[in-house]
Amino acid sequence: MAKLKWDPFKDLLTLQEKMNHIFDETIAKAKISGSEKGLGDWAPPVDIYETDRNIILKAELPGMDKKDIEVEVKDNILILKGDRRFEKGVQEENYHRMERPYGIFQRVFTLPYLVNKDEVKAKYHDGVLEIVLQKVQAQKPKQIKVEAI
Repeated sequence: MAKLKWDPFKDLLTLQEKMNHIFDETIAKAKISGSEKGLGDWAPPVDIYETDRNIILKAELPGMDKKDIEVEVKDNILILKGDRRFEKGVQEENYHRMERPYGIFQRVFTLPYLVNKDEVKAKYHDGVLEIVLQKVQAQKPKQIKVEAI
């Protein structure tokens, strides 16, 4: 059986990538939110993936009304905000257990590509918000022929 050599620098690089991601999101949030620093009692989980033409974000927002969800694209940053309100009809003191979070949230994502802001589509179905962002197609360089005078 072959022995595998442990590379501590690989672990450090992974840790550095994770820390960079945390700092990038924090800085982006500070730039966008301005006076809204610290906004958000909870953060819905999201999946982000891409296809040839689009970047797709899916966020779990069960029990929310679509009017309480805001989506904004600004300077290649996607901002997802919302407010899940406490259910009326049951008094808080009557609960035995309360594990679902309520309140305001805000998630900020730096997009890996330029997107067409006019073609952003958002659909909310069965507690899942799907945002489809169309990538801006990179312009191919134009070859310019040099003429002799």
